[in-house]
Amino acid sequence: MLFLASLPQDLEQPEYLHVLLNPLPVYGLGIALLGLLIALCFHSRPAKITALALVCVSAISAWPVIHYGQEAYDRVLAMEDSEGDAWLKAHMERAEKYEFVFFALAAIAVPVKWPRTDLSLTLATLVLAVAALGLGGYIAYAGGKVRHSEFRNEPPPHVEEHEHEH
Repeated sequence: MLFLASLPQDLEQPEYLHVLLNPLPVYGLGIALLGLLIALCFHSRPAKITALALVCVSAISAWPVIHYGQEAYDRVLAMEDSEGDAWLKAHMERAEKYEFVFFALAAIAVPVKWPRTDLSLTLATLVLAVAALGLGGYIAYAGGKVRHSEFRNEPPPHVEEHEHEH
């Protein structure tokens, strides 16, 4: 029961919330994408609406993930060695550079009833979801190397110094 006692304190830490939420834009989107493919194969409108809602929720979940990551940036940076610093900077730069893809995806994935554009919007959602999933993996790849030196099997990418939103 120690878990329950420390949970309120954990939920006040932005780095904890970032780690807790960060699978949603990647894993959630992957599952939603699979559901959308199945819905399209079976021509099931209810399944398509459910899958589009899951795509939308998964994509918009990038917002709190990025927000809490920015809030935690300085604290995590203070804990890192130089290689972890470089991976953290790459992770933050990638997230800030590509966050718009997730927000665009959330906007077009909103399940609405437009009979003439229904299939074209669904296919556009599918294509953008694949792109967002790939970018989410690219962002997460750098993020996983920040605190896990055992995953650092290559040198960190060089990142130009510029001001982040943290």
